[in-house]
Amino acid sequence: MTSIDRVTFGELADGTGIEKWTLTNPGGVSVSILTWGATIQSVLVPDRAGDLANVTLGFADLSGYTDPAYLAGNPFFGATVGRYANRIAGGRFTLDGESHKLVQNEGKTTLHGGSHGFDQRVWSATEVDGGVRMTHTSVDGEQGFPGTVQVGVTFTLDERNALRLDYEAVTDRATVVALTNHAYWNLAGEGSGTAEHHLLRIDAGHYTPVDATLIPTGEIAPVAGTPFDFREFHPIGERVRGGHPQLGIGRGYDHNYVLNDGEGLRTAAVVRDPSSGREMTIETTEPGLQFYSGNFLDGKLRGGGGLTYRQGDAFALETQHFPDSPNQPAFPSTVLRPGETYRSTTAHIFSLLA
Repeated sequence: MTSIDRVTFGELADGTGIEKWTLTNPGGVSVSILTWGATIQSVLVPDRAGDLANVTLGFADLSGYTDPAYLAGNPFFGATVGRYANRIAGGRFTLDGESHKLVQNEGKTTLHGGSHGFDQRVWSATEVDGGVRMTHTSVDGEQGFPGTVQVGVTFTLDERNALRLDYEAVTDRATVVALTNHAYWNLAGEGSGTAEHHLLRIDAGHYTPVDATLIPTGEIAPVAGTPFDFREFHPIGERVRGGHPQLGIGRGYDHNYVLNDGEGLRTAAVVRDPSSGREMTIETTEPGLQFYSGNFLDGKLRGGGGLTYRQGDAFALETQHFPDSPNQPAFPSTVLRPGETYRSTTAHIFSLLA
């Protein structure tokens, strides 16, 4: 049975208390989630020798997440991002004939909900069976998005070492919603060095190429014959410096994969670290997976273990709808209307290599 512990993690400048909820299963795997940004702060997983290590990037105290220097180039460590995960071109979209101008926080692009998205909000938390449910109300006009949206994320940890995230949202006005968690992973342990030797498989035969601003061009391109083909296991860094034009745009992988068709929760990706023996399988109900190879980690940030995070020291695999879908009708819709419920599930399952 999963044990659940709650402690105070710190206070914001206005005195608001931030909680840390820790879920621990009988196998010793534990996950800590903050009410600041519904953020996954740590994930402790044993290696083949039984030694525990934190395999996700994060900070030991609240000041790391609220430091202006961190937020200036916000990498969104472990945060729940929204109201719209990933990028919206030009910081605007039109819905039902009405144009909506959003807060732009990456040049003219709106990234992960704007400059003050879900990652920088205080969420409410309540205990549930095997985990914690966190909720937030995003008011009409927040960061330019229409409608008041009630959003919830339930984090549970079971005896299979599966960390499951169940998202839901409702709105009082037509809007767009796309949620994900922005955890960065290094299965050898955060701060342990490069993750480019990790073996990655992504269950996708196509991806969405991007323009110079990392906005999808609208093309659904085959991965065959390109460095984007991870249908079989490849080291993450094996082909990243091969000169492919798409890899030059974002200094590495920062692309949406079009996951293979399937119903319900299905495998999206598998990652293996031969050195520690840890393996992580990602299952999702989402149509896309954003693979980001940690290209903009620049050594200026030190994590919870006091070690520096450099380019390629971790990677993100964000299950989600496609970037810029509100401006690209051919992509799966992200529109949410009154009377509908947005639902999405992703599971991270940790195991050991044989």
